[in-house]
Amino acid sequence: MDFALTDEQRLLQDTVRAFVDERILPNAVENDANHHLDLDVIEGMAELGLLGIVVPEEYGGAGLDFVAEALACEEIERGEAAFRTLISVHVGLNSLALLRYGTEDQKQRYLVPQARGERLGCFGLTEPGAGSDVAAMRSTARREGGVYLLNGQKNWISYASVADHELVFAKTDPAARHRGITAFVVEREWPGVTTRDIPNKLGIWAGSTGELFFENVEVPAENRLGDEGQGFEIAMYGLDQGRFTVAAGACGVIRACLERSVAYARERETFGQAIGRYQFVQDMLAEIVLGYETSKLLVMQAAWMKNEGLRNTRETSLAKWHATESAFRAAHLAIQVHGSYGYAGEYGVERYFRNARAPIIYEGTTEIHKLMQAEHALGYRELNGRDGAVSPLASWAPALAPVQRRDAVVTGG
Repeated sequence: MDFALTDEQRLLQDTVRAFVDERILPNAVENDANHHLDLDVIEGMAELGLLGIVVPEEYGGAGLDFVAEALACEEIERGEAAFRTLISVHVGLNSLALLRYGTEDQKQRYLVPQARGERLGCFGLTEPGAGSDVAAMRSTARREGGVYLLNGQKNWISYASVADHELVFAKTDPAARHRGITAFVVEREWPGVTTRDIPNKLGIWAGSTGELFFENVEVPAENRLGDEGQGFEIAMYGLDQGRFTVAAGACGVIRACLERSVAYARERETFGQAIGRYQFVQDMLAEIVLGYETSKLLVMQAAWMKNEGLRNTRETSLAKWHATESAFRAAHLAIQVHGSYGYAGEYGVERYFRNARAPIIYEGTTEIHKLMQAEHALGYRELNGRDGAVSPLASWAPALAPVQRRDAVVTGG
């Protein structure tokens, strides 16, 4: 087992870390308080190649591997969750779906400018009545000659009002439930497409979250991604990619909370000694360390499987569940270590707490990921969807592979 980073990976890590220290953290508290999306930071991320980090160079990307992507996401979210969210939706959910399922024409028109950071993409799956239950979506796309008439609404879409185009899912055969979902690339400036920001969110104030509305939008047939009815497969593939970046970013939250709490515990004194000398404070710091180390190992396991070309739905799900819960716990403990200062906005610790809550919900709630893990263990769901292949570290898996698969509710993964 080799945990050493390559020179290229370490250079990327150092570069992104310096970018966060110089370009994100100095303004993070102010931008958060003002609900300001700093587009200059996004421009800087594009210049570093982060908006096409794992996209092959032939399509305008940096051509790096998934370990590098994980390292970049950790560093970015150590600074601000809103910008890691951009990597999730722009790269993981949108660009990698285009790379796998897009035609050459679609890749040239949409993937290449996305990978270069010239245009931004988002992912339109969730609806007011369809979150974990994807098959409940009500958006429709009816074929009429050379176009599809798209109607419907999407909500809780990151970068909805900023992205130049979105990967939208709608039913072309409403009676077929998840087998009747089809994917389309839709441009924000087309007639019938409108967007609206969502106000009064709990966290990620420095980011963009909104709604998409479609009223008789004429989508050219050549903008359909994949075949009719293939949308659910495409969405689940995209979620595998997006969840990975969410898990990696959560490691950044945990690390930020650890670094700030350790610094504060060394400096703050009560009753004549640093509070780091008290076992209750040490207990909290130790728990944050455990959350970071275990989350990072799960993320790197998923990264290794991605680099090997192995399906990693189960491993990515496990990493996303554990890392996001650990990040929220770490932020809670960091506030406790800081006491009233942790509750104050000027210290920025409470920002991590607010921002860490959303990832427990989006891209698969904790409950959905628990369900997936249990169904894999029980044999109700084929391990990673084919042939029982899982991480070689999961020594329990071979015993479950022969178990007869039973019908299970489709739950978004």
